[in-house]
Amino acid sequence: MTVDPNTLLAIVAMAIATIATRIGGLVLIRFVTIGEAQRRALEAIPPAVLMAVIAPTALVTGPAETIAAVVTALVAMRLPLLAAVAAGVVTVAILRMALGA
Repeated sequence: MTVDPNTLLAIVAMAIATIATRIGGLVLIRFVTIGEAQRRALEAIPPAVLMAVIAPTALVTGPAETIAAVVTALVAMRLPLLAAVAAGVVTVAILRMALGA
């Protein structure tokens, strides 16, 4: 197996960009005062991103995926993101077995 230098360069560049973005955010947040409204908005970002990623799949696939997306959204409103993801995965697995999909 050979490694294409351009592919390796792209992977390294993306890793550097990701690390720089994360470290930059941690450094810059020290200079910002976050109010209650901003804190709530920041806490809403992970579930919103999760729904943006799974919504297209839920709308163009079968009923198991659509129902699991709804379950995930409902759980994400009450529990941490990891619990919402787990609920969605378990729901789609059970429904696929039950529906034979």
